[in-house]
Amino acid sequence: MSKHIHLVSFLINSPINHTVLSWSQLGDNRLEALHDIALWQDLARTLERGMFDGMFFADTPGVFDRYRDSHEDAVRYGVCWPSLDPVVLLSALAAATTHLGLAATMSTSSYQPWTIVRQLGTIDYFSGGRVGWNIVTGHLRGEHRALGLQQLDHDRRYDRADEYMEVCYKLWNSVKPGAILADREAGIYADPSKVDFVDHRGEFFSCQTVAPVPPSPQGHPVLFQAGSSGRGQQFAVSHADVVFSIQPNLPGMKRFMGNLAEAAQAAGKKTPGVSFGIQPIVGGTEEEARRKLADLVEKLPIDGCLARLSGTMGVDFAGMDLDQPLAEIETQASQGLMKAFANIEGDKPLTLREVAIRWGLAVGKPQVVGTPEQVAAEMERIWRETGCYGFNVTPTVMASSVTDFVDQVVPVLQARGVYRTEYEGTTFRENLGLS
Repeated sequence: MSKHIHLVSFLINSPINHTVLSWSQLGDNRLEALHDIALWQDLARTLERGMFDGMFFADTPGVFDRYRDSHEDAVRYGVCWPSLDPVVLLSALAAATTHLGLAATMSTSSYQPWTIVRQLGTIDYFSGGRVGWNIVTGHLRGEHRALGLQQLDHDRRYDRADEYMEVCYKLWNSVKPGAILADREAGIYADPSKVDFVDHRGEFFSCQTVAPVPPSPQGHPVLFQAGSSGRGQQFAVSHADVVFSIQPNLPGMKRFMGNLAEAAQAAGKKTPGVSFGIQPIVGGTEEEARRKLADLVEKLPIDGCLARLSGTMGVDFAGMDLDQPLAEIETQASQGLMKAFANIEGDKPLTLREVAIRWGLAVGKPQVVGTPEQVAAEMERIWRETGCYGFNVTPTVMASSVTDFVDQVVPVLQARGVYRTEYEGTTFRENLGLS
């Protein structure tokens, strides 16, 4: 367990973060933020004031097009569409902050290793080492259809991703210490004997070049990964600095921690820190907070929720009985996700409708609801009982839910002695305690 709770703001560069139709809530500014980068910079400064480790952007390349075998419901309700590039946004956020880490999701299906090393490395270098990469292997059909790619099966994607990371490591490590001379008098910029030529010829990738970007003060971007299957966890313990996981409740979180530790032990690796996704909903009273939650749920369009769920699960739920227990529905969906969310309330199996609503509300992340004191206490309880690293915190209404958390919950966490009062370093890796 880390010495204090680490917090990362979990966002999407689209009309919503993770709550379907949140853009239509009174006071929400996401529609304005789609064409006003200053609002994103204001949010970054708020998070830095709240001593967050970083901003973490999920991404939906392509479009959710599984439900009804169509893109229409995702487009109609703004379910992660339009999907603006989060990497482009990181540059503007780096310019507006000095300590905040900045992480973006980039799929190994959509980009070549050299491209990711160059794009993220450029921002990492300019920002003084404040960038992270959330590694995903690309499970969305919409991504592959957008790019004209053949979709590999689950385990094969991870085989390819292992080689992908091999190429990235070679590029990151090719510029040795002391390589950059920048000697104006001699007219020598770098010592070529300290810049290795990468010659990779593998099953999936071929790369013959040198690194396009010098290493930043943290070496290379912090690596996040969210593998939940057995093969995914093998990949995570081999490559991730921090594993991000969505689990519906405390028992699920504890099971995940145990499974990851077993995977790490089997691989002879150190267990990486785990950051669990949560959705805090804060009110002046518990009743007020629960009313906020009810208002969000009441506004959720079931077709928008199903578009989100179908896209993530990889199966079309159109025409299925919404009131049938999800566990009884035979599909080709991700079995790990189906198992985690089909029965999360003890002996009461959840119906397809109930799971869709939870997915539309926060992609399955549990809500932490109450006064600032109640929310802080519950976060500390989860942190202590699971031994997790911290939390990926997704907001609801933007940007007020972020401001409320920073102004009301953060001081309580600090008073309880479980959250920083100043940054420990200047790089993302240092502030996460990974250096």
